Amino acid sequence: MIKRALISVFNKEGIVDLAKFLVDKDVEIISTGGTFRHLKENGIPVTEVNEVTGFDEILDGRVKTLHPIIHGGILAIRENQEHMQVIEEKGIEPIDMVVVNLYPFFEKVKEDLEFDEKVEFIDIGGPTMIRSAAKNFKDVAVLTDTKDYKNIMEQIEANGDVDYETRKKLAGKVFNLMSAYDSAISNFLLNDDSYPEYLSLSYKKSMDLRYGENSHQTAAYYTSTDGKGAINNFEILNGKQLSYNNIKDMDIAWRTVWEFDEIACCGLKHNTPCGVAIGEDVETAYVKAYSCDPISIFGGIVALNRKVNKAAAEKMIEIFLEIVIAPDYDEDALEVLKKKKNLRVIKCAVKPQDEFNIAKVDGGILVMSEDNKFADKIEVVTEKKPTENEMNDMIFAMKVCKYVKSNAIVVARDGMATGVGAGQVNRIWAAKQALERAKDGLVLASDAFFPFDDVVKEAAKYGIKAIIQPGGSIRDKDSIKACDENDMSMVFTGIRHFKH
Repeated sequence: MIKRALISVFNKEGIVDLAKFLVDKDVEIISTGGTFRHLKENGIPVTEVNEVTGFDEILDGRVKTLHPIIHGGILAIRENQEHMQVIEEKGIEPIDMVVVNLYPFFEKVKEDLEFDEKVEFIDIGGPTMIRSAAKNFKDVAVLTDTKDYKNIMEQIEANGDVDYETRKKLAGKVFNLMSAYDSAISNFLLNDDSYPEYLSLSYKKSMDLRYGENSHQTAAYYTSTDGKGAINNFEILNGKQLSYNNIKDMDIAWRTVWEFDEIACCGLKHNTPCGVAIGEDVETAYVKAYSCDPISIFGGIVALNRKVNKAAAEKMIEIFLEIVIAPDYDEDALEVLKKKKNLRVIKCAVKPQDEFNIAKVDGGILVMSEDNKFADKIEVVTEKKPTENEMNDMIFAMKVCKYVKSNAIVVARDGMATGVGAGQVNRIWAAKQALERAKDGLVLASDAFFPFDDVVKEAAKYGIKAIIQPGGSIRDKDSIKACDENDMSMVFTGIRHFKH
């Protein structure tokens, strides 16, 4: 039975209605600072915490509820006679409900504030109260989410109390919230420690998804509470809700186009680029990317790193696409794209920002820095030197290669990825796949070194003029020799780009 409630909230949404309801049910309310004044102004009878504790709040409000009279009232187990005797002797009255939401650290850490200002939004009293209430959930109902107010009022109205299962769930929500809240603070304070002793993640559910990779798998999308990241900052301008696969694909397509300073377009299918190109305008970039692989791009995703104009939009709606993502759209371009009712049109003005990559394995998590380095060097190792055009195409091809599943081979010409070989268990198969698709490729890029000279010999059959690869194999000389024999140039970067 709820006889006494402590209310202390930063977010005042719905609190007046809840307080009025509790007062109507003869519940005594005690409160703090701003919440006390807010309830008082709305005509709700309320007692300030310092009247209960006999101790004024101090240190600019840092200490007001951290008191045995408060925590004794929350933590006393009602069925424990010794507990109840102690609090009676100390003049402590039980507190049966705690309604608290925290200082908005999640929001404030994103703002352009000084470090010390952000520190002041680390809540101490609130977490202490809700953790105490959650531990003693059998006797104390704890509310931290405004969305729970209605259900609690309905339960009390119908049954006179809050049932055990609901109390347990509310307690679980406290520790779920606190794990994310504490993780956000930990990450804020340890931002210069790449790999701390404990991995703290702070993510909030952004949306439930219809299903995962396949229809029998459940899924949800969580976004980082620090607000960082491109796929944490997009706007859906048209089309259906995003799916699990859509979000994963969007991420890779977006990362790919932002490898380039030039106007770039990426067509992507099943988490692998199928067509990538640069151009003098967005329409040209799209047409070139489409022509790389007109079959695979059907039903895929298109990303552009510049504002979309009407001419490009008209080209895009000629085929079925799942998503178009770009920094912005001309009004007439948006009108064209919206003709496709189900086409998801995404506006995203944030470039990729991730510093670390996280992968789940059964029983563990792998964490590594993002692959943000292109090369250690650009070293020509053959007798023949590449032309300026060949060098530009090689650099283009290697940038694309970073986002192709290993083993990865990309064949390119004139700022177009004309052939992509992805996800093969040996490099020669990936090379054959890319070369057969490209037909008229000029250069070839490999995400890792050649263990044999077979890729070079295969490339020579298709008229490839230049190859870029990391180098570092004990058989590098074999590949260099094969290039020299076939009048090809080869460049080493010293950096591999495996993507498993």
